Amino acid sequence: MALDIKSRKPLIIAGPCSAETREQTLSTMCALAATGKVDVLRAGVWKPRTKPGMFEGMGVEALPWLVEAREQTGLPIAVEVANARHVESALKFDIDILWLGARTTSNPFSTQEVAEALRGTEKPVLVKNPMSADLELWIGAVERLQKCDIKNIGLIHRGFSGYGVKEYRNSPMWHIPLEAKRRMPELPMFCDPSHICGNRVRLFDVAQQAADLDFNGVMMESHCSPDTAWSDASQQITPDALSAMLDRIQWRATESQSVAYQNSIDELRGMIDRLDNEVFDLLARRMLAADNIGRIKRENNVMILQSNRWNEVVARVQATATKHGLSAEFVATVLEAIHIESINHQNRVMREE
Repeated sequence: MALDIKSRKPLIIAGPCSAETREQTLSTMCALAATGKVDVLRAGVWKPRTKPGMFEGMGVEALPWLVEAREQTGLPIAVEVANARHVESALKFDIDILWLGARTTSNPFSTQEVAEALRGTEKPVLVKNPMSADLELWIGAVERLQKCDIKNIGLIHRGFSGYGVKEYRNSPMWHIPLEAKRRMPELPMFCDPSHICGNRVRLFDVAQQAADLDFNGVMMESHCSPDTAWSDASQQITPDALSAMLDRIQWRATESQSVAYQNSIDELRGMIDRLDNEVFDLLARRMLAADNIGRIKRENNVMILQSNRWNEVVARVQATATKHGLSAEFVATVLEAIHIESINHQNRVMREE
């Protein structure tokens, strides 16, 4: 019988980034099992790397090590697959869970090849988000699997790549997985804090954020000796450190049956609904003003974009908004949306006959 990835919440998936040697694989996985807090053991066997010459996994040679870990611990095992040959080998060794990595999800041809190789399987197949912040590409990968009669599907949020120095290795952009959850509510969603962070510093914060956002569990990288790991050493933690971190995560209830809770939450939600109506009424009035500005510009043959004026608006709003406890990131996002909509309104006015 296929493993039910929805039956346990939270579902904890953990193991080394790569299965390097039999000793390292068994040592790490047995230690993880001994914590009693891990539900599925994972390890990379085929490792798609950015540049040639980097360690790309032990391949089929490592699959028996995972099978041996399963026999010793009684826990199911999971590996990443990127092409039909990987799938064939994984199925031959009866791997319990397969997942598509971000690079595979990013390539529709690769995803289609894996889907065809898995056609009709009852094994759980987890799909990591693509490298870029492209929700449609993520959903498209799921649809390719579904069209191949694969029904036991889950999602993994591992963050999105971007250029430049930043707080995370891969920006979480939480609004994207939340929209994926909204559009595909039947699919369990797991978080991969290891790849979002790229280091050990913020693993707990990201894992807790996922728990607070009603994710179904986490996939974490753990190694018996992280500093000597052959890949992604900086983001792996020991089984003991992982156990301690899992103890700290609070997986809260979806709802409360408390009458006081329901009364308070209903009152505040009613307030939010009223304020939302006011906000969008004000935005509509703002766009009417933008329409009128567009007409004046058209009559005087003046271009739409006035950079100096917009810079003044941004500076003024940001200075006011921060006084009210609004984050600079939030204000920038809202202003950008307003600016684009204003330009669109003026653009339509400019083209009126």
